[in-house]
Amino acid sequence: MCWALLAFMVSFNLIIPELNSFITGLGGVDDKGFIFLFFSLSAAISRPFSGKLSDTIGRKKVMYIGIVVGLIVGVSYPLSGSVIAFLSLRFSHGFSAGFLPTGATALVTDLLPPANRGVAMGIWGTFVSVGFGLGNFFAHGIEQTIGLTGLFMIAASFCLIAGILVSQLSETLPNPQPFKWSLLRVKWNDIFEPTVIPAAFVMGCSTIGTGFIFTTSSDISTYLGIENKGWFFLFYMISTILIRLFASSLSDKIGRRKTLIIGLSFLAISMLLIATSKEWIQYTAGAIIFGVSTGISSPTIFAWLADLAPENRRGVGAGTVFIALEFGIIIGSIIALTLYDNTLKTIYTLFLIGMSAALVAIVYLIWHLKRRESKT
Repeated sequence: MCWALLAFMVSFNLIIPELNSFITGLGGVDDKGFIFLFFSLSAAISRPFSGKLSDTIGRKKVMYIGIVVGLIVGVSYPLSGSVIAFLSLRFSHGFSAGFLPTGATALVTDLLPPANRGVAMGIWGTFVSVGFGLGNFFAHGIEQTIGLTGLFMIAASFCLIAGILVSQLSETLPNPQPFKWSLLRVKWNDIFEPTVIPAAFVMGCSTIGTGFIFTTSSDISTYLGIENKGWFFLFYMISTILIRLFASSLSDKIGRRKTLIIGLSFLAISMLLIATSKEWIQYTAGAIIFGVSTGISSPTIFAWLADLAPENRRGVGAGTVFIALEFGIIIGSIIALTLYDNTLKTIYTLFLIGMSAALVAIVYLIWHLKRRESKT
């Protein structure tokens, strides 16, 4: 499962650093925010369906849907000759991200021992982060060597590799049902799992800054004279892997909330460093601290999800938290569309907003922790 997630993360992160240039070449210089807005919107729309199907027809079948969509869209990108066609493919691509991670999270949660969920999610998250970082870092070199069409083909190939690896897994859902079209009728109960609200709220706040990073990181590299547009993600990847080696069991020892307060404090610091960067050293420091934050917070949120979700609704619970993730990125993308005018000055404003969102999550966690302690 870990290797499958790594390959899948490489597949759709490999193209990210070049998308701003791609849409600019199509005449969409002011439409960069739509690249991730449309992707995240379709991913969020698909989560209720993927969550319900994961709890009915099986985890693996839901992952296969994500792989097929990712493969088809990946090979279709070079055919998009207009901004509208390209953004339509971005919207379609989001369904891939809406299905595979939801099924994968439910499958992994089925396997985890409760006492070691933090450690296990740290291991799983390390593979996800490696795929995220490798894809972003090597994108520029591959594009320079074989062109954008070749880059898209390699990205699609990694999606195919993920599918081959998923085929080797055993289904973990007891007694999966055959697919019926009636399963696509989604009710509110299929969209929202109320027990995971705390984890979902923190996820949403923490990913607003991620939306800013996706939208602007390649441009920031250009502004600061960094040739490789995936520079940020290389240092992010290294730091998030290292911190997971040392802190993966932290939430199992001191609790999910306290661990998240630490992780989100690093997130606020990283947002401030990126906002005020005028040269590559500070920007790189911001990337490193962002990786530390992700390495602490991401596995903790998913371990908390596993703690909170009822056993028979783990797919819906995972879908709820992923919807929050997508909405955080959507909010970040909308803010970027509104405020970002391709200058460093507006980048400063964006990342101060990202820092504020992290601080809101910290305040919420402190309140949640105090509220729990007052009941005991």
